[in-house]
Amino acid sequence: MAEALSITASAIDPALLALPWSTPLADWPSRDIVYLPKGISRHLVRFANLSGRVVAVKETIEEMARREYDMLGNLARLDVPCVERVAVIGGRADASGRPLPAALVTAHLKFSLPYRALFTQVLRPDTAGRLVDALAVLLVRLHNVGFFWGDVSLSNALFRRDAGAFAAYLVDAETGELHEGGLTDGQREHDLEIAHTNIAGEILDLAAGGRLEGGMDAVGVADGIISSYRSLWATLTDTETFSARESWRITERVQRLNELGFDIDEMSIQAAPDGTRVSIQPKVVDAGHHQRRLLRLTGLDVEENQARRLLNDLDEYRARTGRGDEDEEMLAHEWLTRVFEPIVRAIPFELRAKLEPAEVFHQVLEHRWYMSQARGVSVPLAEVLSDYIDDVLRHRRDEATFMGPTTTTLTVPIAVVEASGPEEGDEDAVDWRDLV
Repeated sequence: MAEALSITASAIDPALLALPWSTPLADWPSRDIVYLPKGISRHLVRFANLSGRVVAVKETIEEMARREYDMLGNLARLDVPCVERVAVIGGRADASGRPLPAALVTAHLKFSLPYRALFTQVLRPDTAGRLVDALAVLLVRLHNVGFFWGDVSLSNALFRRDAGAFAAYLVDAETGELHEGGLTDGQREHDLEIAHTNIAGEILDLAAGGRLEGGMDAVGVADGIISSYRSLWATLTDTETFSARESWRITERVQRLNELGFDIDEMSIQAAPDGTRVSIQPKVVDAGHHQRRLLRLTGLDVEENQARRLLNDLDEYRARTGRGDEDEEMLAHEWLTRVFEPIVRAIPFELRAKLEPAEVFHQVLEHRWYMSQARGVSVPLAEVLSDYIDDVLRHRRDEATFMGPTTTTLTVPIAVVEASGPEEGDEDAVDWRDLV
């Protein structure tokens, strides 16, 4: 007798019951499937519609599904960038009563892309470097909370645009282990070795398919994650010793970490017995320095580099208006309503699934800089917006839920657009021609 279907979830969505769990995932009908590009996986993964959003469904053994579900919950509580867990479906059986694999359901990360979808024809060196740098930052954040990944690769991450860079999110936590006491140097080095091997293999696979720009060195690209990781890890954790007269070095260390996007919650400071030397070492480091500041000031929840760019524009707004002594939170609210929101609302409704609002704002600022440089004079924002929308944004692919070109992991191309914001004709819609 087959066991009853069981659903484990922190918040049950009744629509979960409507999905065809008695059918093998490979045979799910097209009405339930959303065709998205995905990375290479040892398990069958398909995307489905669930209550108006897209979820990823992975078939695996029930023990592994529950373990990964729990791990994703733990990582989310530690504020590590990872996909959101939705449910574990156990007790599956087909119409004849034969058992089917369990399923892990996770939410599709909007405006994210697998690494293969980040280039249209060939992978360029600068794109490869930015992807590897993003993965190195993610790995440092994971190791900082005591997480051993065990299967570091470009395929096991999703990437979001982040003001000219990328932000990486963990997708597959199946092999991961969380160590409360932190990781040993050997565990960290093992993850780095896995990362180097997997990334070199992924780049070589692209080369074999003719999707790599000529002259690129796959091993050299893989070497990049080692150097990026070691540099960032050393900055976060190394002990620094200096003369007691150089106490300003403490402030400098904190500022350096802030610039990298990290906050220090605790620092160990030790003075030599004779008082001539002082040693400092960060003890607890949290990522998201600029994200937290922007969220506090404006309520905007964006990626770290986007937050840094928006805060820079806020600081420039303060300088332009000559109001450096005013309350920061009041000025931030004014900047939000007079600068950021009008630009975002000026984007035509049908183009709002192209990029996240913060990324659009960043690109508009970049576009204004390039136009002003070319003309040798500051270009009005209304003209910049018009040019950006018609010549740049309109020609981009939608990334809210990206439907990429047909690949070995995408069999049926389909056009799906998800967008948020006011409908055309909404009373709060803004005509960009009103901007100056």
